[in-house]
Amino acid sequence: MNVYAWIVLSAILLDLLLQGAVSYLNLRTLRGGPPPEVADLYGGEKWKRTREYLAARLQLGWAEQIFDTVLLLAFWFLEGFPALDRAAPALGMGEVGKGLSFLSILLLGKALLGLPFQAWSTFVVEEKFGFNRTTPRTFLLDRLKGLLLFALLGLPLMAGILAFFLYAGKWAWLLCWGAVTLFSLFVQYIAPTWIFPLFNKFTPMEKGSLEEKIRAYAQRIGFPLQGIFVADGSRRSGKANAFFTGFGRNKRIVLFDTLLQKHTEEEVLAVLAHEMGHYKKKHVLKGTLLGILHAGILLFLLSLFLHVPGLHKAFFMERITVHGALVFFGLLYAPAELLLSLFFNKLSRLHEYQADRFAKETLGTPEPLAS
Repeated sequence: MNVYAWIVLSAILLDLLLQGAVSYLNLRTLRGGPPPEVADLYGGEKWKRTREYLAARLQLGWAEQIFDTVLLLAFWFLEGFPALDRAAPALGMGEVGKGLSFLSILLLGKALLGLPFQAWSTFVVEEKFGFNRTTPRTFLLDRLKGLLLFALLGLPLMAGILAFFLYAGKWAWLLCWGAVTLFSLFVQYIAPTWIFPLFNKFTPMEKGSLEEKIRAYAQRIGFPLQGIFVADGSRRSGKANAFFTGFGRNKRIVLFDTLLQKHTEEEVLAVLAHEMGHYKKKHVLKGTLLGILHAGILLFLLSLFLHVPGLHKAFFMERITVHGALVFFGLLYAPAELLLSLFFNKLSRLHEYQADRFAKETLGTPEPLAS
């Protein structure tokens, strides 16, 4: 094992230990009961069920991560990467085709091996706590639709990245960054009208008291409301949700039907005020810009490690390949990504607090959001 192998191995094991520590700390925090400020709203049996639910979710997540880690290490040290590189067909497209085969087999293999955990999460954990509404047919159709999207969107993107790094020379990372940025913006733009409807049915909110309150509130805070839609979230889960999506002419506020079924109009408006707060505070724009910057840094660093023999030797590869470098650099970069996640999590929490504060201030009361 060379220095790259030791770095990657240490990062994999450190990540596993840290996730275990986080799960333990989360569970320990719940033992003491709810904070006094919300004890009257969320105490007793509700708190007990929350603790049991979180414990079940964390235990399943921990088991899946152990499984994934063991699987990765076994594939690595049994020299699965060079074997897959030799076996992957070129599909009549040379190195780009071989790279597509290599990466697709890895991704699809991981997805298939993760199916039992997803099924257990849906049909055992979520069912036990009364959340699951997903049928086996819907579960399978969702995975097939995801596979279709991967074929239509993921494969062309991967082919482009491989082609840039194979043939575009020293500025490949910059050209690739531009292409990835345009692709991600395109997907964000079409998602509300072309992608999300593959999984949920979206219907315009019916005229009525709640719709009038939402439009009046949006007008008062200067929110450009293109449409309010209700999604049939109850097809899959009993959990309530709402989100803001899209940009330009495709901006949408989406409410799950479960949210409308379970909460008062004032509470629904408070949830929407929180979501609109993200837009008014430019959290969506900041997140997009940070994502673009992050992608650029990743692609630049990848270009530096693209042809490093030691990185490929760490994984027993007999030759240097772009598709191999994509995978191996991702594993090498894991410690830096772990540190960055602390910053992104802190920023996400700050944005959530700001959106809550915006809702409180613009509604004039914190009570509906609290309840």
